[in-house]
Amino acid sequence: MSEINVTPFVDVMLVLLIIFMVTAPLLVAGVPVDLPESRANALEQDQEPVQISIDDSGRVYVDDDALSGDGLVQRLEQISAAQSPEEPRQIMLRADKTLNWGLVMAVMGELNRVGLNRVSLVTTGSSEAP
Repeated sequence: MSEINVTPFVDVMLVLLIIFMVTAPLLVAGVPVDLPESRANALEQDQEPVQISIDDSGRVYVDDDALSGDGLVQRLEQISAAQSPEEPRQIMLRADKTLNWGLVMAVMGELNRVGLNRVSLVTTGSSEAP
């Protein structure tokens, strides 16, 4: 028999496609934050930025780890000590749009105090001006 039956191959590929389509949205994990909208363009990144998120109840997360006030200061000092002077770490700050602006400014003040000055505020893309 000189023919190759490709039907089992196609069946397996379709099953794998369905598995990947179902699991891909589950791989994106993070802190649920309702971001404000902005018309700003996305920034280009050389290295993986540090994600700092503040949810609607005021809890602060650094890369999906919930931290208290003292824990946040220690973690920011560790990140600052590990960065190289030639290439400072990029910080992506995500804050819920219903938060008190004072809490966001307090976190930004701590970032500035430890020397992490490359802070980007993350928003959702929008084509309409608010």
